[in-house]
Amino acid sequence: MTTTETPKTISLTWVGTFVDQRVREIQEGYRLDNPRAVATLARLRRGAGKEIGDTPDLWGLILDDRFYADAPPLKEKDMEVAENSAHIALTLYAIHQQSRRDDRMHQRGWGLGEAVRRLMPSSEIDEPLRKRFVQVGHAVTYKALAQRLREIVTLLRRDAIPLDYGLLADQLYQFRTPQGAQRVRTAWGRGFHAYRPKTTQNPDSTTTTEKDNS
Repeated sequence: MTTTETPKTISLTWVGTFVDQRVREIQEGYRLDNPRAVATLARLRRGAGKEIGDTPDLWGLILDDRFYADAPPLKEKDMEVAENSAHIALTLYAIHQQSRRDDRMHQRGWGLGEAVRRLMPSSEIDEPLRKRFVQVGHAVTYKALAQRLREIVTLLRRDAIPLDYGLLADQLYQFRTPQGAQRVRTAWGRGFHAYRPKTTQNPDSTTTTEKDNS
């Protein structure tokens, strides 16, 4: 699937920047059928829906020295959340890209709200899907967030709809505080309700048809 729309991109913090770079490396390698990239995706998929502490076999595969070199001074708890945010985003990407060698499932600018809305008919709201999307925002732990996001990402993969994993990583990191979580929920909701698909229909076609029938 080729995405012709060009959504607005949002500047990334050091967490999102690292994830964006790491995913691009894996993504391009996978699309070229590079054995190392293919193996990396397969290993990362085993960590999807889990926290970083639950997958010690992936330590060293997800984070590298770039992540820590660019990190600002942080308390240990905040660093743990940053590590977990990168882990969740990268492992979800691995699920999303699976068997989609002709597509780039990581694309800058596509927020979670816009991506979910694209799963629905342009003029209708899929209520079961909307409720699943709302449940993501109501998650109170990172494990719940990871599991609920995995369900959404599986649907995005089915329809070859991309997602901005750098942005997602930043939003997961923001989720660590009540104020940050509220800002993320607001951004997801805004993206969902404001998204409108581009149309190739001639805007004058309706008027012309009406004139022809009069």
